[in-house]
Formats: sequence, C-alpha cells, structure tokens
Amino acid sequence: MQEKIIEIYGKLYDLYGPQGWWPLINHDGINPTKTGAIRGYHPENYELPTKRDQVYEIIIGAILTQNTSWLSAEMALFNLDELDVISPEKLLKLDDETLKSAIRCAGFLNQKAIYIREVTKFFIGIEGKVPTRKELLAVKGIGNETADSILLYAYKQPQFVVDAYTKRIFSHLGIVSEDIKYMELKELFESNLPEDMPLYQEYHALIVEHAKRYYSKKPYGVNDPLKDLMKY
Repeated sequence: MQEKIIEIYGKLYDLYGPQGWWPLINHDGINPTKTGAIRGYHPENYELPTKRDQVYEIIIGAILTQNTSWLSAEMALFNLDELDVISPEKLLKLDDETLKSAIRCAGFLNQKAIYIREVTKFFIGIEGKVPTRKELLAVKGIGNETADSILLYAYKQPQFVVDAYTKRIFSHLGIVSEDIKYMELKELFESNLPEDMPLYQEYHALIVEHAKRYYSKKPYGVNDPLKDLMKY
C-alpha cells in the first residue's frame, strides 16, 4: 500500500508539478496549471503564510470554499478585501448585511456568515498559538476537512486533507472502498507517507488538480493517466 500511494504521488507530481497552495489573493503568484483561479499561488514556497492576516485569510477561505468552488470563494475574499476587512478585528465590526452581501457569491451566506464570525472569535482567542485539531472541530462550522485544511495550510501542521475528490480517485483506482470514512482515509495516507508538511500540501493540491481534469464529470476517470496504477 505504501509503495502504491507514493507511486501515485510521483506520477501526479510528474504530470502537474508543484502547485503552490494555499493561494493568497494579494500574493503575486500564478496557478502553475492554469486551471481555475490563476493568481495567488506560490509553487515551492512553503514559508507562506508569513503574516497574521494571511493566516486569517486562509482560515476564512477554508470556510468560504465549503460546498462551492474555489473561484466562488476567491470572489468572496476579493469582496472582503475591497472592504478592507480581511483582518479579524475589522471583520467583527462589519454589520451582518454587509458581510452577507460580500460572501453571497460563495453560497450558504447565512451559515457562512455565522461560521466566519465564530472562527474569527476563536482566532483572536488563541492569539499566537497553533490550535489543536480538537479545538478547531469544536468551532461551529468546522468539520474534518476544514480543520485539516486550516492546520495544514494556515498553520503548516502535517495533517493530511481528505476531500470528495480523494475518495473518488482512490476508490476508482480500487485502492479504497467507495464508502470509506474520512478518518480512515486520512489515516491511510498519514500512515503510509512521511510526516512532511510540504508533501501533504502538494499531494492534496495535486489530487484536486487531477480530479478537476478527470473526475469532475461522470463517468469518472475516463482516460485517467493513473489507470495503469489501478489495483484489481
């Protein structure tokens, strides 16, 4: 299993190269694969985020991208940036209607407005500390995928992020069952890979890039270049 998981990573990296996730809206970088959003990426720079507001931007971006595309979440971030409120203290002073209007493009505006306020209060409350996974999961609106995204990309902690694409690709390849649970799939990766933050960031981003090309429409996996690695 370990050999297969590492082999798939190598194939994806050869196909697409370093991805430079998580994109930051005011970072002068481009998406190396030119699909989806095209700015804010930072291939092979694993130092970002370096500033408090960049950490905060990733956190609220992880909320905004729930159940929607990154392009929609990114537009909401642009709207918030235009209002100069990608700063926890400023955002908490924003009235509800203005906040909801700014994030409407990301969908579920009533829920996400609440979630953003709750995670903002949490962010201020732990100032200067790296939150635990348990602490994040206790915040309203944060589930497994969002917690791991925040830890991996905002706080640079080696927590592997699993999403629907991960399950779709690896079940299609016959490596896991279609009904595998989040924590089981997360453990599968973490137990078969070195505990390495850049590796986890790249692998997750590469899975998303690959899925956008071959697993976004049914039938899934048509012409998938990973098919020669399928396990029968």
